[in-house]
Amino acid sequence: MAGVLDSVDMRTQLAGHNRLELLLFRLAGKQLYGINVFKVQEVIRCPELTNMPQSNPMVVGVAHLRSKTIPVIDLSMAISNRAVENIKDSFVIVTEYNRFTQGFLVNSVDRITNMNWKEILPPPKGSGASSFLTAVTHVDEELVEIIDVERVFANIMGLNEEVDADVLENADEDLASSDKPKHVLVVDDSSVARNQVKRVLEKVGIKCTLANDGQHGLEVLQEMVADGKDINDEIAMVISDVEMPRMDGYTLTTEIRKDPRLASLFVMLHTSLSGVFNTSMVEKVGADHFMPKFKPNELANAILNVVSGRDIEYGLENISDD
Repeated sequence: MAGVLDSVDMRTQLAGHNRLELLLFRLAGKQLYGINVFKVQEVIRCPELTNMPQSNPMVVGVAHLRSKTIPVIDLSMAISNRAVENIKDSFVIVTEYNRFTQGFLVNSVDRITNMNWKEILPPPKGSGASSFLTAVTHVDEELVEIIDVERVFANIMGLNEEVDADVLENADEDLASSDKPKHVLVVDDSSVARNQVKRVLEKVGIKCTLANDGQHGLEVLQEMVADGKDINDEIAMVISDVEMPRMDGYTLTTEIRKDPRLASLFVMLHTSLSGVFNTSMVEKVGADHFMPKFKPNELANAILNVVSGRDIEYGLENISDD
């Protein structure tokens, strides 16, 4: 697997075309799982791990890689309470999510496959609210399950959804002075991530409509303007994840810009893809702002600035390349 990710930079060209590449792997069993290559830094044989006293039992230790110390999470334990049996013969998928680098311990790594987001489907309704699945697909007639990593992190590290008092202090005054609608569309396939954003919006006094993927979000917007209404009288902005089944956030943004009824909407991409995102991609699809997940104060400030009419402070000039 040493060279399998050498051309990750080239894979950024898939963005904006509703395509992705999945790294396929297995945990403690035959089931095949997938993770977006964009989130993967490298795949290595499990290195020597250092145990951390009083750490979460799902964290099997920390690895020391190129002057970095990263936690290694037993992904099988995290989603099924079934630990990887032979750690020394396992692999670690080193990833960046939500501004943090961590490793996922897996039994074996299969291959990389190129797919269209239309082939990535929401999980079956029978999977239940407690399921760790965010999507499913098929590769060579084999079911591939895509894990809701936000839910895994929430279980291991908890959720910080507190917005500081100084951020909230002037929120009412800021919103009262604006004639923009106090309503936001939130698009994310992870129920955990959707509710994180929803609760931040509630804290600052803004209503929201929720959509669970890009296609659903686009349909919501089209319904809002179907009878001739001005979209800017309906919502102030769209906050969208990037990775979603059926239609990703890049394609959703592109579709919004192509529709003259929607083109003026402010679009923020709010995603865990912080380590591989680049300014040129935001410009290409026409998004107004990019924000890595998940900092409640940062998100609240950005939302308040847009809804209160100060969106010029949150444009592309504030996005830095990684």
